[in-house]
Amino acid sequence: MTEDSERSGRWAEIFGPSYAAATTILALGVALLAFNSFLTATAMPTAVQELGGVALIAWTMTLFLVFAIMGGAGAALFKQLVGARMALLVSAAIFLVGSLVAGLAGSMEVVLLGRALQGLGERLVAAICFALIPVLFPARLVPKVFGMQAMVWAVASFGGPLVAGLLTEFVSWRASFLVSVPLAMIFFAMVLLVVPSQPEPAQAHADFPGLRLLLVGGGIMLVALASLTGPLPALGLLTGAVALLVGMVALDKNSRTRLMPSDAFWSGSVVGNGLWVVLLMPVAGATSAVYLVLLLQQMWGYGPTLAGAVAAVLAMAWSAGAIAVANVREQATRIRLMRVGPSLLVLGLVGVAGGLLGGQIALVLLAQIAIGAGFGLGNSSLYVTLMGAADEAERDRVAALVPTTQSAGNAIGAALAGLAANLAGYASASSSAAFGQAIVAVFAVGAGVAGLGLIAALQMTRLMARNGLAVPNPRAG
Repeated sequence: MTEDSERSGRWAEIFGPSYAAATTILALGVALLAFNSFLTATAMPTAVQELGGVALIAWTMTLFLVFAIMGGAGAALFKQLVGARMALLVSAAIFLVGSLVAGLAGSMEVVLLGRALQGLGERLVAAICFALIPVLFPARLVPKVFGMQAMVWAVASFGGPLVAGLLTEFVSWRASFLVSVPLAMIFFAMVLLVVPSQPEPAQAHADFPGLRLLLVGGGIMLVALASLTGPLPALGLLTGAVALLVGMVALDKNSRTRLMPSDAFWSGSVVGNGLWVVLLMPVAGATSAVYLVLLLQQMWGYGPTLAGAVAAVLAMAWSAGAIAVANVREQATRIRLMRVGPSLLVLGLVGVAGGLLGGQIALVLLAQIAIGAGFGLGNSSLYVTLMGAADEAERDRVAALVPTTQSAGNAIGAALAGLAANLAGYASASSSAAFGQAIVAVFAVGAGVAGLGLIAALQMTRLMARNGLAVPNPRAG
């Protein structure tokens, strides 16, 4: 690399006159997703208590993620049909309307409508912004742009819960939704100024996987509906959900334009087991994500700011863990990390439940650190392994499937947590003791799912050893 190229690839360049506007629009696109995630997670428990919808709290995440999955899957086709500029403007408008609907809602049902619109618009914006990076920046600056996006997420993980807690506690939970409105309006204006209005070049349109996405969304929604019924109807709905999700996998295998690799979720392959880990860890982690802030307020009388700060410990540990292992190259170490991740998740979920029941904030904090570290330490090696184990012809499918699988896992996890909580009497609980009895079932489900993720991780690493598959070094070449 020449001295000039090294100079031209410095951090300062993406913030210089040539690229400052493009950097700003991409940073705002990520900020819409990152800050909204942390703002709403902290504010939502207060909203459900004020509006009387405690039984629906899991739905606020489930609906958001179901529509986010739809938006992410359809983003490329939408951009291709109307062009990047119009696609971003429409997507930002959907997100803005969703934020207004949720922030001004008079009932939980209206909040849920707003959350669905937020999920659709937000994921469309994020996916299109991701596709615009190589269009707006030369190749030498692309790594710096990804680094900038990581910094936005880091700032959001630290500042989002604090800002949301202060707004909720001293203004209103509605302010945590409405604060996204000016961000969306600034983003809208920047799109008009920066993104060119030329139409997309003509190309063959890929088939939109509408039926398969409907099966995924329908399966997740049946799990969420099960949380509002009794045990026997819930069993029937869960059976239907499994049938829809299995049907989606079977339909995809015979599709002309597949979404998944041929060995997706097959227990006899490294990729299949790895995708199970990618799915099951978010399912388990959603337990704490949905209920911890609310439980701290109900059981210990914490305000939104303090409860949000405790929840933010998980995100901080996640970031710290990911940074700590970023330069790990040894095969044996990467394999250990892929096993450690789900193990820490099991321990962390048990620890959070034990800390809440025993009134031990120190244990809750340590358990939150364990959960965050489990994701941060294990995910990098897991993703690199999936890319290396996939056939070259299916590597793009694996890369695209990972974030969708994570979103599906979070949505299914929120729905399962809501089901466990409501069947255990959480919605009707009125004392710390009653809340404590109900959360045992919630965190038991989470820890059990995390245990299944650990089994899948162990099977994956055993297959790697049997097949002589090395964990690829992302710095190689």
